[in-house]
Amino acid sequence: MKKIEAIIRPHLLDAVKNSLQEIDVKGMTVGEVQGYGRQRGHTETYRGAEYQIDFIPKLKIEIIIPDDVEDMVVYAITKAAQTGKFGDGKIFVTNIDDVIRIRTGERGEAAL
Repeated sequence: MKKIEAIIRPHLLDAVKNSLQEIDVKGMTVGEVQGYGRQRGHTETYRGAEYQIDFIPKLKIEIIIPDDVEDMVVYAITKAAQTGKFGDGKIFVTNIDDVIRIRTGERGEAAL
């Protein structure tokens, strides 16, 4: 099994969710995060004063999937979240040793 973590622009969540539903991804966890990469933040003006915003708001999507659908999931996220500009985000793929469904005690892919 694999864990896919994707950091994306917040306004693209619906597009990514729809893209993943098309390939039958059953569930995901989404959280609001902040950070920066090559963007290095930006400057905003409020009531005539300039403020440096160091951390950019993003969304973090976490998905646990069987090994055989990894390429499809990565492609679906990339296709939906890519704008071609700095700040599009990142996708991280890690191995998962085990998953346990708390309600039933099922383990492994049966718990997905």
